[in-house]
Amino acid sequence: MVFNFSIIIIPWLSLLFLGKSHIKRFSFAGIIIVIFEIINHIYGHKRKWWKFYDKRKSFFKDELPFSIGPYMPLSMWILKYSYGNFKKFVLINVISDGLFAFLLIDILKRFKIIRLNRLNHVQFFWYLHYKAYLLYGVQYLYEKLRSQ
Repeated sequence: MVFNFSIIIIPWLSLLFLGKSHIKRFSFAGIIIVIFEIINHIYGHKRKWWKFYDKRKSFFKDELPFSIGPYMPLSMWILKYSYGNFKKFVLINVISDGLFAFLLIDILKRFKIIRLNRLNHVQFFWYLHYKAYLLYGVQYLYEKLRSQ
């Protein structure tokens, strides 16, 4: 419970340092990516791509905190520091997705929170990473519509 609470609250508190104009600018793309991520988590939950160690399996207790916690704030931070430079955007996403897929997931496994079940680390990386292009595309379209 403490872990779920912290992965929701800490990333959202970081937005206090993002700046009001950046929050306003990047929140639409962040919301779209969170909705898409929730859909992906529901699909992954049904396909048993990962396994949470707690006895009572619940999407709302297990996957949802990962969707609503770090995804939108992290997406907005990445857009702030890289939007307009696609190569930099891809590099930052490769690094962050790689750290999660190859390092953090093993740490979470050691703490008996979650482990991969039907995905290996490379497949999990691609599961995380392909959504970055959707994020950039949504922001690009939003900027185009906003400038007209």
